[in-house]
Amino acid sequence: MDRQTDTAAQEAALARQGRIAALVIAGGMLFWIIAQWLGPRLGLPGRFAVLIDLAVLAALFWALVVTFQIWRKRRDISD
Repeated sequence: MDRQTDTAAQEAALARQGRIAALVIAGGMLFWIIAQWLGPRLGLPGRFAVLIDLAVLAALFWALVVTFQIWRKRRDISD
């Protein structure tokens, strides 16, 4: 019975991590789209576009790493 409780707690933690990763992906892409649309209208130089691109790429890379960790943990739980 204790193992089931532990597994359920682990699954809940992994689900929470998955939701956070999904929010980072969706939020990053939404931020990128808005910044690409708004940047030229505000007259921002191109270097800000590159900075925004790099920030969003970093967020997406983080989400990829977290997603890979979730996948590995779920695989270990099911064994």
